[in-house]
Amino acid sequence: MDTGTAGVPLASAKSQIFEAVLGFLPDWVQITVLALIVLAVVASWVVKARRGIARRRARRAGQALPGAAPHGQGTGAGDPGPYAPQQPPRPARSGADFLGPYAPDRRRESGADFLGSYAPAQQQGNPPA
Repeated sequence: MDTGTAGVPLASAKSQIFEAVLGFLPDWVQITVLALIVLAVVASWVVKARRGIARRRARRAGQALPGAAPHGQGTGAGDPGPYAPQQPPRPARSGADFLGPYAPDRRRESGADFLGSYAPAQQQGNPPA
């Protein structure tokens, strides 16, 4: 590794490896790779600057930040987004008539005493004996 007059390395090991790898490639590939790296760095700076400007404008105008989820709306893997199937709204079940888990079990009439539609018709006027 080359060192300067004060014993400080002039280039890091990473840059020397990068130069060694590029040295084996033809000139047109070296120029293309370097141009793509420079383009990626400049593009990231432009995106960062545009986001900063948009954030500053939104803060100044008192609006929500662009690209941010509204309060109460999820983002990421847990949020299915606009492509999720729409579910009909369920009516809120509350109040004095809604007992929830404390409601008694519903009795299903069944067995030998329950004849259902096969029960004989009740006769009016004469009580069963």
